[in-house]
Amino acid sequence: MVRLHRGPILFVKNYEFIEHTADIGIRVRGGNLKALFANAASAMFEIIAERRTPASTALKSIKIAQQAENLEELFINWLNELLSLSAAKNLIFSRFTIGVLDNKSLQAVVSGEDAAAFKPNTEIKAATYHQLKLEEDNGKWMAEVIFDV
Repeated sequence: MVRLHRGPILFVKNYEFIEHTADIGIRVRGGNLKALFANAASAMFEIIAERRTPASTALKSIKIAQQAENLEELFINWLNELLSLSAAKNLIFSRFTIGVLDNKSLQAVVSGEDAAAFKPNTEIKAATYHQLKLEEDNGKWMAEVIFDV
C-alpha cells in the first residue's frame, strides 16, 4: 500500500501499480468483497483524474445493477460500466456504495462530480481480462487488473 501524507491526516491507498509494458496495472485490496469492488473503482478514478477544485457537496448519484456469469466477469463489467457512465454523464465518481454483491450480481449507488472540477491524468479505455486475478485469503480480497489506456 502507498501511504500519502497530506497535512495532519494520513491517507492510505488500497492499491499499488504493477508492472505492465503498454497499459496500466494495479493490485487492489479490500477487507471484504464489497470493499474490493469499491476500492478498485476508486483507484481507477484516481488514475483518470485529480481534483482541481475543492470537493463539491452537490454530488450526482446513479444506481447500478449488474448481472454476470461469474465474479471475474462481474468485476470487469462493474469497472467498465463506471467508465461508460463517467463518459456519458461527464462525471468523475468518488463514492461507491455497494448494497448487494455476490458472485453473479451487484447493486450499487455511485456518486460523482462534474468532470470540470478535475484535471485529466490518464484516459482509461477499458478494464481488461488480461492477467486478471481475484483472490480471497481469510476473508480479505485482492485483485489485479490491467487497464487499456
